[in-house]
Amino acid sequence: MASSHDEDTVGRLVEFRSVPVAELLQRHAGAWRAATGHPFLTGVRDGSVPVAAFDTWLVQDARFVADLLRFQARLLARAPRPAQAVLAAGLGSLVAELDWFEEQAGARGLDLTAAALPATRAYAALLDRLDSADAGTALVALWTIERSYLDAWSQALPGGPAYREFVEHWTTPGFAGYVAGLESAADAGGCADDAVFLELVAAETAFWDMALGTA
Repeated sequence: MASSHDEDTVGRLVEFRSVPVAELLQRHAGAWRAATGHPFLTGVRDGSVPVAAFDTWLVQDARFVADLLRFQARLLARAPRPAQAVLAAGLGSLVAELDWFEEQAGARGLDLTAAALPATRAYAALLDRLDSADAGTALVALWTIERSYLDAWSQALPGGPAYREFVEHWTTPGFAGYVAGLESAADAGGCADDAVFLELVAAETAFWDMALGTA
């Protein structure tokens, strides 16, 4: 027979797992602000971010999206059945996103085959490690990535004239709806893992830092 102490532990665990993932944003508000209100985004909003820094970020983000596509494809294969539709739709969007990156790179004279910088390699390694996490935790991770992207670019609205097209591209109602779908999937099958959340938020912040550091 389980002791009352064991029952209390189980009760706390059930309560922890039932916490909506969006509560992570309140639990770690400072880290979230650092990632989604970064000076890089302020510079995009007022047009002051150097073109070289933005172009570096664009090339590295294209590499990240390719890494995310592979991670999400592997997650789809092992995800709970109710989460598969939103994951599959997201994969199609990521393929289209890579096409868009190629168009932008061509227009800006950028080389998308340029080597990955340290922050990009570190993020790719983090995604690889998340392959060994349970599917619920990986769903929370994916939601964290996409929610941070949405919130970050929303902070940059409307964007300086040179960057407005990019800000608009990543703040569409369709993208917001996709993020909401991921949140539902994460709430249904995930675990609000503070450590994984904070690691991903730190990776996002490092990505913005990387771009500004090349200016």
